[in-house]
Amino acid sequence: MLGDPESKIIQAYGVLNQEATGMQKGFARPGYFFIDPKGIIREKFFEAKYRERLTGNSIISKLFPELGQEVTETVEAPHLQLALEQSDRTGVPGTRVTLVAEVRLPPEVHVYAPGTQGYKPIKLAIEPLPQMEFKPAVYPSSKTLYLPAIKERVPVFEDTFRISQDVKVNSGAEFWGSLGKDGKIFTITGKLEYQACDKTICYTPTSVPVKWQLQVFPLDRTRAPENIRHK
Repeated sequence: MLGDPESKIIQAYGVLNQEATGMQKGFARPGYFFIDPKGIIREKFFEAKYRERLTGNSIISKLFPELGQEVTETVEAPHLQLALEQSDRTGVPGTRVTLVAEVRLPPEVHVYAPGTQGYKPIKLAIEPLPQMEFKPAVYPSSKTLYLPAIKERVPVFEDTFRISQDVKVNSGAEFWGSLGKDGKIFTITGKLEYQACDKTICYTPTSVPVKWQLQVFPLDRTRAPENIRHK
């Protein structure tokens, strides 16, 4: 934690929110810098709205996927294994949490990537939830596979890969007031749709259910001591 009552360090980093007024005057725009051991900024993550912000764990999940998620469920599905992960189990209004579906395919089995024509591409489809805003799903780079039998080239995924999707918790005042001091648990549901194929067979398109749980607590509205508040 950094005491910066005159916003000098915030201004030095160029992240002072010039439009903020009232209690928020002098605040930084919410975000993170990723600084390497030599002091060089390698990545930055910032949001235009101060009420929307990524969690520290969510940032780690983007920079170091193997470290940043916690496995919440493992699903056995036709022709693949599916591990469901999330960067955080808890959040507050405005939090952005990263949900992940890690797909593990057997050797010589592939699924089709988004944009494939004539086949069923893999798709992470999450059901709408009034208390949440879902960002677009992020898919990895695909591999181009040549199918000699039909002389086609198609984008596919093989081996192990991850599909991630950020979810933002509602930051409206009405939602804040509905949480109560102990917060609420929300269940996020959806399905993973795909068509698996090997060298000789394309199996029937299928889908498996997916589910995550997120406990949302109310914001801590306690103000900082007066001597370290922004001037």
